[in-house]
Amino acid sequence: MNEDRANPRTLAIHGDHDPSVADIAPPIHLSSTYRAADSDEFARIAEADRPSRFYTRYGNPTVARAERLVAGLEGCNSALMFASGMGAVATTALSLLSAGDHVVAQRDHYMGTLRLLTEMLPRFGVSHTLVDQTEAGAFADAMRPETRLVIVETPSNPMLKVTDLAAVAALARARGALTLADNTFASPVNQRPSEHGIDLVVHSATKYLGGHSDLLAGVLCGPSGLVDRVWSQAIVLGACSNGFDAYLLLRGLRTLPLRVERQSETALTLARHLETRAGVARVHYPGLASHPQHRLAAHQMTAFGGVLSFELAGGGSAARAFVDALDLVANAVSLGGVETLASHVGSMWHAGAAEGQGAIPAGLIRLAVGLEHPDDIVRDLEHGLAAAQSA
Repeated sequence: MNEDRANPRTLAIHGDHDPSVADIAPPIHLSSTYRAADSDEFARIAEADRPSRFYTRYGNPTVARAERLVAGLEGCNSALMFASGMGAVATTALSLLSAGDHVVAQRDHYMGTLRLLTEMLPRFGVSHTLVDQTEAGAFADAMRPETRLVIVETPSNPMLKVTDLAAVAALARARGALTLADNTFASPVNQRPSEHGIDLVVHSATKYLGGHSDLLAGVLCGPSGLVDRVWSQAIVLGACSNGFDAYLLLRGLRTLPLRVERQSETALTLARHLETRAGVARVHYPGLASHPQHRLAAHQMTAFGGVLSFELAGGGSAARAFVDALDLVANAVSLGGVETLASHVGSMWHAGAAEGQGAIPAGLIRLAVGLEHPDDIVRDLEHGLAAAQSA
């Protein structure tokens, strides 16, 4: 199969094909270690980069298949799987940065990444500047001679702001810095940052890539030279994955394009509905014409994803009443699964708020859309809105 020409729906099913294996479903390699035929082979494998059959912290055949498939979907030539999305982000940062280096990142970002930037990396002598991602010029103003990495996330969590990937990539390249984009909210179905010049792409594979709320994993994608550089540090830091989790990821990836397409359609339907409802002060979703960056989102995305957020006019008390009244929609964190989830952002962000993080509206609800029929989700949201107005 010519992977460069394959539609993502076809690539998701055949992109990890191994002609040496007859199994239709990929075999699960659970062994932690592998036998060498002789001393010479052992020495060759022990010195090799990313061997798939030496020791599972170094590599695993099932993990290698999952990595190959995600890399293909992202339009990259290499990928590295981790035990979690934060394992991928933290290991990448620690691999690429040294004392005295500087990072530019956006202010609206997943709180785990912000805590890495504001609490952990400064202990190792790495400084940072947080900027408004909606202003490309803010990235330019924040760059220093010692800037080595620019980290972006688009659309951002939880306010669904959009970053101009091409502008940031061009700016960083001109200044000699690398770029890292968190593509979790969009997925490679809706957005491929490498096509806009971004060097490295990271995912919480727990979300859309896995798609069934039963997997914790992360993936880094990019050029083989950079990914191998991160691998050399990953085997020391130990945030590695395993054969069973890789199998779950492969299973989820088979239906990724179909799931994301439907979730994106439903999310747009719900966003338009919520814009009309009394008690909803504002809806944040880049697919809406009212979104201040809708034109940019339409330029760099093929669809707008399955996550939206909205502000209830009644503030925090209304938001808590809203989630308490839901039945079909679960009050839970995470996103990208087949079930719709809602969370009061203030309740979960408060405990892990990071320095420099943008203000979160008290009445903000994040809605991660699943695969239920839109009419059933709307019906449940109406129950929540009625409770919020009575709070």
